[in-house]
Parts: sequence; structure tokens; C-alpha cells
Amino acid sequence: MRTLRTFRLRTALAVLAVAAVPAGAVAVPATASTAGSHARATSTTASASCLVSLGSLTAGGDHLARHVSATVPPTAGAGELVAHDVYPDGLVRLSSSMIGTDDGYDGLDVSGFVVMGDALYGSGYKAANGEIVNAGLSRVGGGWSSFTGFERAEYRSPTGDFWRMNAYGLRNDGTLFRWTFDRTGAWRTKTSYPGFAAVKSMALISKTRTYDTFLANTRSGALYTIHIPTTSPMKPVVKLVRGSTWQGFETMLVQPCGQNGTLLLGIDKDTKAGYLYAVGHANGPATVIQGRGKVPITFDDPVNFRWIPRYDDWLFGE
Repeated sequence: MRTLRTFRLRTALAVLAVAAVPAGAVAVPATASTAGSHARATSTTASASCLVSLGSLTAGGDHLARHVSATVPPTAGAGELVAHDVYPDGLVRLSSSMIGTDDGYDGLDVSGFVVMGDALYGSGYKAANGEIVNAGLSRVGGGWSSFTGFERAEYRSPTGDFWRMNAYGLRNDGTLFRWTFDRTGAWRTKTSYPGFAAVKSMALISKTRTYDTFLANTRSGALYTIHIPTTSPMKPVVKLVRGSTWQGFETMLVQPCGQNGTLLLGIDKDTKAGYLYAVGHANGPATVIQGRGKVPITFDDPVNFRWIPRYDDWLFGE
């Protein structure tokens, strides 16, 4: 594995920030998808320059970065090492998205959350040229061995006058939990809602001042949006997007593309294959989904996540 020149990930995160809200979107022509019935062969707003900044954690505890572009068929850059031995071998089971921030010198400040064993940890480190300069883990709490998914949604208004951050965890009995952070980083209001036992994986596609939205697939193959207002108690609104064929993905990752579109990467852990989709603005069954094709790499790392910039991660998928 080649050592990551740290500026590569910094540059890619800057590209994501610009590409998320371009001045104009490019219409992608309809094409047949190698994923077959997953796709509706219509055009949608996306650009060949849009990409998913794919992160992965190896069995040996290394953090990697790779970029998957929305060409037809998709193209994938070479895997790059971000940092060696970030975590103990084989212990991390779940990861949130990871923030990579230019430290102003020759490195990256990386932060996020991981589940190891029964505990959730806040994770942070500084990396330069593939090596960790400074790292720390902060235990948040126990009881996480029964959770199947975790993500955080940090939103700051474009003017900078409003900020919020929520964290979401899906437990294996189908209960979806939400925690709200205050500005000191403390976990405050906890609320929950049952009824999601059929959900196999979830990907955050929208975050605004007043709501977060996830795209979720079920074990029976359906695809839904889960719209979650920030009000308490939590009252999600679920809408069917597709009724079948989406059961194969254990992991779904997204990146904004165009002003209201989303690139969706679905990863089948059983076959170690990934498929890329351009998804229009979510609107129930009327949502336009175009299959871009099979990604030409093998997804054999145990944990996948997405790399994001801190404040330019604009998600307007719903």
C-alpha cells in the first residue's frame, strides 16, 4: 500500500466541498446498469466529476482513502494509506463518517466515532505522510454490542449563525436512537423510536436546520427514506422509494452531487462488490435512480465509511 501524500486527501475533500453545490448540474444520459433491476434507466442530475470519498478500515486497524467517480462505468482511484495502526487489529465494528481537516501545515486532523466491543468511542488523531503524530480515544459509553449502525449529523448554516449536531444509533431490536450534542460536545437529549427491525443499513442523505434524512434498505429488498425532524420527541416519517431488489447491501455510503442529488454507493459484503447510483432529489416512488454500474474494485475491508470536510458537507438529498 502506498503512503498517502497528505495533500491528496486534503485536495479531494476540497473538491467535494465545491462539487456538492455547483453553479450548474450536468445531465447524465440514461444508460443500462450492470446492477440490473436496481436501476431505473432515466436521466438524473449528476456530474462525472462527482465522487464518493470512500474510507475503509482494514483488519489491521489502518485507515485508507479511495475515490469512486460517477463515470459510466464508475472509476476508482488507487487505495491510499491515511494512517497506520489507528486502532487495535480487528476490534472496530462500526464507524461514523470521518472528518479530515487540513491542519495548516503538512497533515490532517481526523475525527469521528467508532464502536469497539461493547463501547462507543470518540476518535481523533493527527496524521502526516501515513503516520500518526498524535492520537486519542475517548470512551463515550457502553451497551453498544447490540447496535448495527451509527452516524452523526453535524449541520452549520451557510452564514455560520446556526449549528447543531445529532448522533443516531440503530439497535438490533429495531429501535432508532438520537442524541443531541451541546456546544461543549456533551451528549444531551436522548430520544428513540421503534419499528426499524427490518432495516439492513442506513445512509445520511440530508441534514438541514430542522431535519435529518436517511436512506435505508431492508432485508426484504425495499428502499425507504426516513425523515427525522429535530423536534423532540422523535417522530420519523417513512416513505417508500423502491419496493424490491435492494436487499444485497450491508453498507450504503453517499456523497452530495449537484444541488439536490446524491451519489449512492451500495456495498455487498457477501460478494465484496460495490455498485454506484445517481439518485435524484428524494420524492418517494417518483425518485429518479440511475445505475452507474459496478465499481471495479474489491470491497474486502471489514468496515467502510465516508471521508468528509467538516463544514462543507452539504447534504440536500431530500
